[in-house]
Amino acid sequence: MSSNQPSSAKRALVTGASSGIGAATALALVSAGFEVHGAARREDLLATLTGVTSHHLDVTNNSSVEALAAQFETLDVLVANAGGAFDAEEVGNADLASWEKTYDVNVLGTVRTIKAFLPALIASGNGHIVIMGSTAGRVAYENGGSYAAAKHALAAVAGTLRLELNGQPVRVSEIAPGMVKTDEFAVTRFGGDKEKAAKVYQGVEKPLTAEDIAEIVKWSVTLPAHVNIDLLVVRPVAQAAQHKVHRKA
Repeated sequence: MSSNQPSSAKRALVTGASSGIGAATALALVSAGFEVHGAARREDLLATLTGVTSHHLDVTNNSSVEALAAQFETLDVLVANAGGAFDAEEVGNADLASWEKTYDVNVLGTVRTIKAFLPALIASGNGHIVIMGSTAGRVAYENGGSYAAAKHALAAVAGTLRLELNGQPVRVSEIAPGMVKTDEFAVTRFGGDKEKAAKVYQGVEKPLTAEDIAEIVKWSVTLPAHVNIDLLVVRPVAQAAQHKVHRKA
C-alpha cells in the first residue's frame, strides 16, 4: 500500500508493525503527519494499515534487514518494536531454543536494524531511535527468565547507544511498558493457549492498550529535536509493580 503522506513529511519506519503495539504506532504516526513505513513478516496484515507503506522484514535475517535499509537514504524515526516472549518456563526447565529465539528477535533483531539504518538516521540531521523495551527489562519475575534477560539486554543496548551517539544528531529513547493487553502477546507466550493467556489479565480492570503505548511513542518523537526521552516506564494504574497488580474478584 502506498503512503498518502506528502514527500516532504518526516519518514518513520516501524518494525513489528503487523499487529499490536507496532500496528498502533504506525497508525498513530500517520495521524501525526509522518510518512510511515511498516515492516514485518506478515505483509497481508501490514496491507490493512491505512496510510502505511508496507515492507517485508525479518529482523532475524541480516539480508532481509540490509535489503530494506538500502531503500532509505534518510530516515527520521526508527521504532524498533519487533519482539516478543515465547515461553513461560522456569530457568531450571529452560528450553534453550526458545531462549535463543527470544534473544535473536528482541536483542539481535534490534541491533541488526539499528546498525543497518543508522547511516540514514544520521543523514536526516535529526534522527530518532525508539526502542521498545519492557518493565521486564528493569525487574525480573518468575517464569519470565528468557524475556526478562532479553529486555535487560535491550536496556543495555539503549544506554550504550545513547553514549556512543553523543554528539551525533540522533536521539535514543527506550519505552518500557508494563502490562499491555494485546491480541497476540500472551497467546504467543503460552504457545497458543488462549485460556492461559486470558488469566494474565484476569480481574485487571484496565490494562494498557497498544494505542496507549502508540500515543507515548508519537509524543516522544514529536518533541523538539533537542529534547530526548531517555527512558519512559509506563504501567496501568492497577499495576503498581511487577508483582503488585490489583485484580477484582
